[in-house]
Amino acid sequence: MAHDAVQQGGKGKLVIRNIGLILSGDLERPILDGDTVVAIDGRIAAVGREKDVDTDGASEVIDANGTVLTPGLIDSHVHPVAGDWTPRQQQLNWIDSNLHGGVTTMISAGEVHTPGRPRDVVGLKAMAIYAQRTFSAFRPSGVKIHAGAPCIEPDMTEQDFKDLADAGVKLLGEVGLGGVKDGPTARKMVAWARKYGIQSTIHTGGPSIPGSGLIDKDVVLEADTDVVGHINGGHTALPDDQIRCICEGCKRGLELVHNGNERAALYTLRIAREMGDLNRVILGTDAPAGSGVQPLGILRMVSLLSSLGDVPAEVAFCFATGNTARMRQLDCGLVEVGRAADFVLMDKAQHSAGKDLLESVRLGDLPGIGMTIIDGIVRTQRSRNTPPATRMPEIVAG
Repeated sequence: MAHDAVQQGGKGKLVIRNIGLILSGDLERPILDGDTVVAIDGRIAAVGREKDVDTDGASEVIDANGTVLTPGLIDSHVHPVAGDWTPRQQQLNWIDSNLHGGVTTMISAGEVHTPGRPRDVVGLKAMAIYAQRTFSAFRPSGVKIHAGAPCIEPDMTEQDFKDLADAGVKLLGEVGLGGVKDGPTARKMVAWARKYGIQSTIHTGGPSIPGSGLIDKDVVLEADTDVVGHINGGHTALPDDQIRCICEGCKRGLELVHNGNERAALYTLRIAREMGDLNRVILGTDAPAGSGVQPLGILRMVSLLSSLGDVPAEVAFCFATGNTARMRQLDCGLVEVGRAADFVLMDKAQHSAGKDLLESVRLGDLPGIGMTIIDGIVRTQRSRNTPPATRMPEIVAG
């Protein structure tokens, strides 16, 4: 298991030149005019044309060879346990495999697969703080894991939420996976969490694991969590009329997951587009789960939503990057000065019918990943999981 001490970022100056297309992650301007990105000490310092930016003194130079640069992908819904191991599927290095699918940041929706997970207040607080601490100090293969997400129980008080926040916990696990499954109790506790700066997510739809249960539109709307977790079901979706009611009845995040109902995901996307609320759409895998681990799950969701959901590929990539970053208050997910230098370099898969990467995604193909970069540090080169890319970036200096 790869064990990386947390780094503040790569030291020195990284120049990525000869980029064929820059996808920003920003819905307002998803494609940027430029062919060069410069990062200094792990932060984006310049984006533009090579002739207009300062590339002198680079400690590392990457020739993108005409490939596409996107922000590192963000998985808004994972269930980590211990490092890069999951007991759910008895699998090692699942996070590293997701990195090979372009995912550089993950958000925990609760460490619910931990064997013997405590349900008492003292135990659940201790486990949340433990998870927050361990994943803050440990990045599997460099991937950023935002963890420590307790599943709330009925005996919790406002002081418990303050204690969690004071200890550094910033997330709640899915409301509904613990003992709180009713709207009034959930709403009270979500409000306490929000008061102390803790973000919340709710389980939506039918039960997924033993101990979970049906969470319908009435509970979702009353709880008023920051994110409507897997609105397309995890795995079982609510009826269409309930999904529409949730979309129209709140302005919270609409999370679409790979381990959910694909038809319901497309239905939700259509409603969000009709409402002019595509900024609310974010993507997750909801893995590890009974369906296993999906290293290409986020890429598959991007391709699904673009090819069958009638949105441009560059917009679909925003669902997996900038939308999530803004909703989750992260410093990555967008190609803009000052943000973390987290990137994926990709190209259309070899022999795809699309003339370029964007068209190939619109046709339903997955891209080939040639390189991932986290905080200005090259973490992987040719992906072992995606189809081979037509063109490949290469490190030419440093």
